[in-house]
Amino acid sequence: MAAPRTRKPVPSFAEPALPGISPEDAPGSTCEDPHYHGHRDRLRGRFLAGGPDALQDYELLEMILFAVDRRRDVKPLAKALIERFGGLWNVVNAPPEKLRGIKAGEVALTSDAAVAAIRAVGAAALRGMRQEVMKRPVLASWQALLDYVQAAMAHETTEQFRLLFLDIKNTLIADEVQQRGTVDHTPVYPREVVKRALELGATALILVHNHPSGDPSPSRADVDMTKEIVRAADAVGVVVHDHLIVGKGKHASFKALGLL
Repeated sequence: MAAPRTRKPVPSFAEPALPGISPEDAPGSTCEDPHYHGHRDRLRGRFLAGGPDALQDYELLEMILFAVDRRRDVKPLAKALIERFGGLWNVVNAPPEKLRGIKAGEVALTSDAAVAAIRAVGAAALRGMRQEVMKRPVLASWQALLDYVQAAMAHETTEQFRLLFLDIKNTLIADEVQQRGTVDHTPVYPREVVKRALELGATALILVHNHPSGDPSPSRADVDMTKEIVRAADAVGVVVHDHLIVGKGKHASFKALGLL
């Protein structure tokens, strides 16, 4: 009698994980997940159901950090970052060299990918705010403009001088940082300001600079510099509508203060 034929075992091929998702987070995973994976699902669910207001700042930051470490609890790191930098917006706009190496719990920001993941969120938010004010009349979107320059400049550790160029309809046609300086001074050249306005065909300007100290009160140097730019611009028919100084959470307007 012939020996029974044996069947060769069929190779088993595991379903590949989705790109960018660890086995623990992959749909249908049967591995025993640590407690915080259920926490991640709950955060995502609350966010999708209730929007960003349903989460605290550190919880939103946790969701960003999910991409930084897919295996370990990122809540301690999220809380540590908010405490160190003083707020969510400051975290996502912090200089890379200040983010790199921060550790809390079992998670640390040690790679370029980790730091870039955080910085990309701040860059995307700022770009979205900028798009809300570009190509629009500034008087119709003045608060959006104030929010944008506050977001763009209040966290800077050195002074920068920004020019907002307007056309004849007071539509914002260009937004440029002309100069970067030190913690308390930025060199400004009225001739270069006017030259750039003429190159762009602008008929009006809004000057903006920040005070890293947080106090937006104009200095005597600020007032004198503004007068020089106004005189140079007026000579070629360009109007200076305002000069805004951005501090931490507040601003000063030369026009509102009667300085322009």
